[in-house]
Amino acid sequence: MSNMENSAILNKKKLKDGMIKSRKTKIGDLTIAFVCLLLMMLCLVPMLHVLASSLSSPEALVRNEVFIWPKGWNTEAYRTVLTTEKYIRSLGWTAVLTIGCTLLSITLTICCAYPLTYSNLRGGKVINIIILFTMYFSAGTIPSYLLLNSLGMLNTPYALIFPNCIGVFNVIIMRSFFYGVPDSLREAAEIDGAGPIRVLVQVYLPLSLPVIATLSLFYAVGRWNGFSDALMYLKKSESEKYWPIQLLLYNVIKNSTQTTEQAAQEGFFQNGVSKTIQMATVMFATVPILLVYPWLQRYFVTGVTIGAVKG
Repeated sequence: MSNMENSAILNKKKLKDGMIKSRKTKIGDLTIAFVCLLLMMLCLVPMLHVLASSLSSPEALVRNEVFIWPKGWNTEAYRTVLTTEKYIRSLGWTAVLTIGCTLLSITLTICCAYPLTYSNLRGGKVINIIILFTMYFSAGTIPSYLLLNSLGMLNTPYALIFPNCIGVFNVIIMRSFFYGVPDSLREAAEIDGAGPIRVLVQVYLPLSLPVIATLSLFYAVGRWNGFSDALMYLKKSESEKYWPIQLLLYNVIKNSTQTTEQAAQEGFFQNGVSKTIQMATVMFATVPILLVYPWLQRYFVTGVTIGAVKG
């Protein structure tokens, strides 16, 4: 058999193998796309059901006729919620609380992570150990409650701000990102006479937008969805003005078991539309935080991989 025939046979074999691999790649891509589509539908269908329920008539909800499309189009629930002073106040307070807590948390996280990048920091190893210890071990709910009580923070907005104003895991992520900044940049700034604060502001922070945006999103989502701390620490009636939207939603659902007369006195339910108002309240409590994701999407993919290679 000549060399030309051998070369032709090898080329045919390579072409056949390439076609098989290409077919397998397409099947793999289609499988991944199908799984992603299935997961997306699993996340989207419940939201569509809530939206459809909030826009449907109470009679259709009672007959279980609503799935992902409204039945008996009705916007009375949204009008009722938007004209309820208690809800508007809670939504505005939650927005202010979320923005303030996010700014405070990201500032404290930067201030905690940045000094740990200095190898000559006295007691740096001990500080790292203490920080890691608090991530694995905590006092628990009852000691936290007693501490806030002794500090006079119960039934005040401070109980929602200070206990969870910094996350240890987020500090580790921020510190890992700072480790990835070349030392030559800091050394060049120090040669020019820059101190630690100026190095942080002019060198580290401009390079840290991905991780700052990602951690800000984590803090904002955590505070917006915060419920258990408000439920435990805001017990008295005078603290009702500090209820975040999630606690208000909890009380809306809990009060749905009351009679129509009792519920009407609370200002939430009218004319037997409690179910639709619950769904409308869920939409108002969910949509605002979802609108934050598109603005931070370009930073999110980069930010969540911080520390994956270098820790």
